[in-house]
Amino acid sequence: MKCGVIRSDGRLIVSTAWRADRAWSRLRGLLGREPLRADRGEALWLVPCGSVHTIGMGYPLDLVFLDRQGGVIDCHEHVGPWRVRGARGAHQTIEFASGALRRLKPRLGDAWTWELA
Repeated sequence: MKCGVIRSDGRLIVSTAWRADRAWSRLRGLLGREPLRADRGEALWLVPCGSVHTIGMGYPLDLVFLDRQGGVIDCHEHVGPWRVRGARGAHQTIEFASGALRRLKPRLGDAWTWELA
């Protein structure tokens, strides 16, 4: 996975964001990895990805779903283990530690981009 940053309308919002854009990295996702840390601004950006599962996870996640252009189309907070979430029209999904969205306050239509660090 590549490491970068996430920007919303040009401003830095996440300082450490891994990008899973290959079949294996998307399939593995966060399984077997250390939990993301909300206090350190960490995220996993999955592309292409319109839905995710938390099967086998031991902790909840916050999720943001984006369209092809990077526009926010849906968000879910505190998605517990053994759940599935998706969004109609989603092409990209970002996973965060539970509680991160309270700080980020994403709004529908916000333009998010991932950039190589």
